[in-house]
Amino acid sequence: MSSPEPTPRELCDWAQELAWQAGRITLGYFRTGVQPEWKSDASPVTIADRQAEEHMRQMIKDRFPAHGILGEEYGMVNEGSPWRWILDPIDGTKSFVQGVPLYGVLVGLEHQGVPVVGVCYLPALDEMVAAAQGEGCTDNGRRAHVSALEELKQAAFLCNNPQTMQAQGRGAAYDRLCAATRLQRGWGDCYGHILVATGRAEVMVDPVMNAWDCAALLPILQEAGGSFTDWQGMPTIHGGNAISTNGKLLPAVLELI
Repeated sequence: MSSPEPTPRELCDWAQELAWQAGRITLGYFRTGVQPEWKSDASPVTIADRQAEEHMRQMIKDRFPAHGILGEEYGMVNEGSPWRWILDPIDGTKSFVQGVPLYGVLVGLEHQGVPVVGVCYLPALDEMVAAAQGEGCTDNGRRAHVSALEELKQAAFLCNNPQTMQAQGRGAAYDRLCAATRLQRGWGDCYGHILVATGRAEVMVDPVMNAWDCAALLPILQEAGGSFTDWQGMPTIHGGNAISTNGKLLPAVLELI
């Protein structure tokens, strides 16, 4: 008799172990002067990115050999499987190389194309944010919630890089959001989205995102009571861009952008 499929909660627990082990690998290189290589899209990659993803892939292969895997550094395997793990071994490699602790290991899991588990581990901060469909969101084991703010003028607005917003033709939207909010900061990459999920900010925008940047974040934001959408307001990891909000402020943000 075949064993039953693990529950979303069990998969989430295991995904946290996956992210934690990868995170420990990255810490072995953090603030050691590791030098990046530059990929064709001008984004950096280090030996830490590669070793962390290799380790996660091997763990998944050993535990779930039929599952698909999509990772930033090594592409797709087992395409067509109903289960797909989506990995970003270091989200925020520029911060990592700079010695700034605001980088994360992202682990997402899809079933039949629906994101059902999301984990973001911030190794240098030792903060684990995790969510499973229907199970809520936790931050180091405690229940996490978005903020309850209902007015954009009271909100904290985060953006990875104003120059990127300009380069992507989003400069006017950035200016409008800055003018409409109480606090503006450049806490970017996955860290900015996690601040929204845990109630420490209300709006985070990213003009350029890949599936591996988004897969963990969508269930985290949704299970924390917020929203994770593309710039058209569609909940997706494939929109090429992303907005995280506390949910209540999403209509106001969409109107401005």
